[in-house]
Amino acid sequence: MKRNKTSVIYHLLLLTAAIAIMPSCRAKHDLTLFSDIADKTSGQLPAINRPNCIEPENELIITVNSETPEATADFNLPLVNPAVPGVSDALTSPKLATYTVDSQGYIDFPRLGRIRAGGLTTEQLRDTLTERISEYVMDPMVSVTLTGYRIVVMGEVEKPQTITTRAQRFSVLDALAECGGLSDYGRRDNIMVMRRATDGNIDYSHLNLRQSDVTANPYFWLRNNDVVIVSPNTVKQDNSKYNQNNGYRLSVVSTVVSTVSVIASLVIALTVK
Repeated sequence: MKRNKTSVIYHLLLLTAAIAIMPSCRAKHDLTLFSDIADKTSGQLPAINRPNCIEPENELIITVNSETPEATADFNLPLVNPAVPGVSDALTSPKLATYTVDSQGYIDFPRLGRIRAGGLTTEQLRDTLTERISEYVMDPMVSVTLTGYRIVVMGEVEKPQTITTRAQRFSVLDALAECGGLSDYGRRDNIMVMRRATDGNIDYSHLNLRQSDVTANPYFWLRNNDVVIVSPNTVKQDNSKYNQNNGYRLSVVSTVVSTVSVIASLVIALTVK
């Protein structure tokens, strides 16, 4: 009789242990980037030699100078005062106004009127303006600077955020680094980049950061208003499904464990007697 009762206790304890460790069973995932060249000591990656061009909604700082400042004054925007209501003017200083590229890719430039900026690099726009202004001023010195462009990063990264950068070339890797890198749940082989096309539609491409030739993908190099979405791996998806659809199982497991404990206590009490 004692042996049978001991066997019952043993099997009940095994059942309890099995239930307890079930949620901890998880598949392992490789977190390596560029895994196809991980074992190589050196090499060269393909890349697209495309400069970062000015696009609609970009903001530009453009200044024009010459040996005679009065001659170029009409080609500069007036300074603006970024004063905030309630804050003393002494604490603020005038700043350069910016040009906003419209949806057709143009800016309104003093005296010259509408100037095509979209699709040009800052150097190309500088050369265009220098040529046009030279018709009025001798040896003008033109400077064109992007104030920054906006990148949105979402999904399985450590710190999802909106990034503003002035870098002339900014890649997906740069964006991920700004966000603290990929989380352990982020898929390395499925990074989606969404981009607004010139016709107003949204184009997209999926990048596989395990493959070194991803650097040749045009979407690897980001543009203004791109959206980067890091997909979750199967572990995160399974956890989400478990939490959403199978939460009631927790109560079932709790009930089973409680029942097993009660039965075990009764069996032990009977055995002692």
